[in-house]
Amino acid sequence: MSKSPTSLPVEIKISTVVAISTILHSADPLSIDAALKQMTGGVSDFFEDEFAVIDVTAIAAANPRIDWTALATLLKKYRLNAVAVRGASAAMHDAIRASGLFLDDGASGERVREAAPLATPAPTPAPTPAPTAAPAAPAASAAMIVDTPVRAGQRIYARGCDLIITAVVNNGAEIIADGSIHVYAPLHGRALAGASGNAGARIFALSMQPELVSIAGVYRTFDEGFPADLGKGPSQIRLTGDRLDILSLSSATRV
Repeated sequence: MSKSPTSLPVEIKISTVVAISTILHSADPLSIDAALKQMTGGVSDFFEDEFAVIDVTAIAAANPRIDWTALATLLKKYRLNAVAVRGASAAMHDAIRASGLFLDDGASGERVREAAPLATPAPTPAPTPAPTAAPAAPAASAAMIVDTPVRAGQRIYARGCDLIITAVVNNGAEIIADGSIHVYAPLHGRALAGASGNAGARIFALSMQPELVSIAGVYRTFDEGFPADLGKGPSQIRLTGDRLDILSLSSATRV
């Protein structure tokens, strides 16, 4: 007699896990520590024990040996839990694994195995050309649509697409998208667009009052409140270089 799933000692289910990209431009622990202290402003729960992927793409060639355990400990000091390393050279792989971290290929959180070489198929006769048909219209971009308010403590993640919300996003809520975020209502809480590294993603809202925004891992907080002149009407946030710009959708105002 087979057991029901609820009687089993363990169950395995597919789950979406969001991780913050921690992009390093230096391997010096003192420099990283000082930068994180400035970024968080001394707020102890700034990152709230988020998972972190350490991205060393920019420094891997010049820094073949990194103390991964010490680096993970430093991030833990700021409540960032390092789980993987992205952009590492082949020479780094053994040390990364030995420290308990995973190797991440950056493909939206999915690890890719190397496939065995495929055998070369025998040539087949070329098919008879079919009459030329009109080109098909391109498929519409996918988007996740949420029609209900996003409550405090609730997290919504639109993997691989835009996120469209037609109701209020409350303080304490967190909305995340690999693409852009569109909120056709007041936006409070935290909004993170371009979560997989898309620097072209943007955040739009009819009324912008967020606690924190991020695009492609670049953060900006509003401890002293969102600019009043921009929060009253439709506005957008975009990434320009390493700076987040806030622009009104009804004028050329920018902050």
